[in-house]
Amino acid sequence: MLFYGAVHILIAWLALQVIMGDQAQTDSKGALAEIASTTAGPVLLWTLALGLFLFALWQITEAAVGFTYITKTRKRTGRRIGALARTITATLIGIAAVQFAVGSGSTDSTGQQQALTAKVLALPYGQFLVAAVAVGILVTAFIVLRKGIKHTFEQDLDMSTLPDGSQRWVKRIGRVGWTGKGLAYAVIGVLVGTAAFTADPEDSGGLDKALHTLAGEPYGIVLLVLIAVGLAAFGVYCFAAARAHRV
Repeated sequence: MLFYGAVHILIAWLALQVIMGDQAQTDSKGALAEIASTTAGPVLLWTLALGLFLFALWQITEAAVGFTYITKTRKRTGRRIGALARTITATLIGIAAVQFAVGSGSTDSTGQQQALTAKVLALPYGQFLVAAVAVGILVTAFIVLRKGIKHTFEQDLDMSTLPDGSQRWVKRIGRVGWTGKGLAYAVIGVLVGTAAFTADPEDSGGLDKALHTLAGEPYGIVLLVLIAVGLAAFGVYCFAAARAHRV
């Protein structure tokens, strides 16, 4: 979970660069490219990949048999679905880290996502399929936002394992982190929904497209700052959760 958090912190830093006018790529591949550009890039990338694969192994285990401390079946199922989603995300970022480590990584994630959207739109009922994906992303955004606003993430933590006096800060950082990540998902969902409505794949995109789109909108910078702070807070929260997560 430490490595998962580190990726979020680096993405938050790149998002802040966009606010200052930089055209840096602000998603996981942009973060990996930033790491690759350092002197110790290959070593860091291999370490990151290993950490993410181990995190994915932990999450798939939780998806299968975890969260037994939650008594309500519906909530436990929701947590397991979330763990499965994190398994997929961590695995994909880990694979990308390996690709960057061996020199074959690509930073054109927006172009790849738009090409995939174009293929789906070309299918029968393609617009409906893309719209369904947009709805799925927006539902995910709502769940993540709700987790931050209602701070239900605290149910997954054993606060007694944290140093005295730190519990309050972990709760506050967690609220900001989950809320900021939910906002990021919401913007991505809106972009994908727009692509479905206009049947134009260039309107779609992931986190990088979402944040750069916000930068050019009225009051977009405010949202961009909130998302960047939220992603950084989520990264810090992951460090605490790595120690206090219930098993």
